[in-house]
Amino acid sequence: MSLLRVLACGPSTSLQDRGRFGLQRFGVSPAGAMDPVALAAANALVGNAPETAGIEFCMLGGTFAVEGDPVLVAVVGAPLAVNGTATPALTSVVLAAGDRLTVGAARGGVYACLAAAGGFLRPAEMGSLSVHRRSGIGGRPLVAGDELETGSRAGRPAPLTLPGLPPDSDGPFRVVLGPQDDLFTPEAVATFLGEPFTVSTRADRMGTRLTGPPLAHAKGFNIVSDGIVTGHVQVPGDGQPIVLMRDRQTTGGYPKIATLVSADLARFAQQQPGRRARFRAVSREEAVAALVEHRRAVARMLARVEPAAGAMTSERLLSVNLISGVEDAGRDPTGSGAP
Repeated sequence: MSLLRVLACGPSTSLQDRGRFGLQRFGVSPAGAMDPVALAAANALVGNAPETAGIEFCMLGGTFAVEGDPVLVAVVGAPLAVNGTATPALTSVVLAAGDRLTVGAARGGVYACLAAAGGFLRPAEMGSLSVHRRSGIGGRPLVAGDELETGSRAGRPAPLTLPGLPPDSDGPFRVVLGPQDDLFTPEAVATFLGEPFTVSTRADRMGTRLTGPPLAHAKGFNIVSDGIVTGHVQVPGDGQPIVLMRDRQTTGGYPKIATLVSADLARFAQQQPGRRARFRAVSREEAVAALVEHRRAVARMLARVEPAAGAMTSERLLSVNLISGVEDAGRDPTGSGAP
């Protein structure tokens, strides 16, 4: 048995997996990882299925102590150090009893993910380990003193590495207009698609508020509450849009001017406060094609997992000189896949 003991972590650190589906009619939000690509990559590096629950960090990282048997862990989206020594990006590392694991602040985004071989052994609630903070379903965020038992098997696992993550577009976020774009003035729709908006500090796992030119409603801002999906762009009375994310409510009574396509959800979730966001309308067919290609890109990434060059144990890390987490000048130390 291997165990990670939480010594310190940010206030929004939680277990997240794929999330809960098929329960929205009962008022149950899906929750789940804000960046499923990061979760899949971290899991691939420790030999887990892509949607196995991992520890999700929001902006801030955390520190953990290792107890029991050796365990293979990986972090995607933030720097990782073992006993104060930085590890290479997109490479898993073997931890032994007594090791201290430190995850730094998110690099270039908002969310990072830690996976451990065998996943975390906690009872599922409604088919998922995902924490939904507002309802308490799945438990609560992690705090110092929590213990997380892993499902790692006996023996010493072999570290793995990835050459990179699927590249992200830096273009406008794609949306399908509606379902209530007809409740906005034509000028408002043109403004939404033509002007930049700024990601505000009023953002969490439930939704991200944007600031920019107000979007005028044509027939008032109250509607009969209807179903919400992740990616809906809801516009309340102040005319400032809110992009609804994984911990969203299941119904809402504000008009939705557009819906962010599924393929762009993870990229949007990683937008830090102050970043500019533009939107481009696409057809439903284009949205489906984008999702198909996104899934193919993730599958190609997962197929490229390979054994790391040399065993990345804590003993080896202490014997080499790693500067700021960079082992190879040709590798992106952020793990973003950027050139």
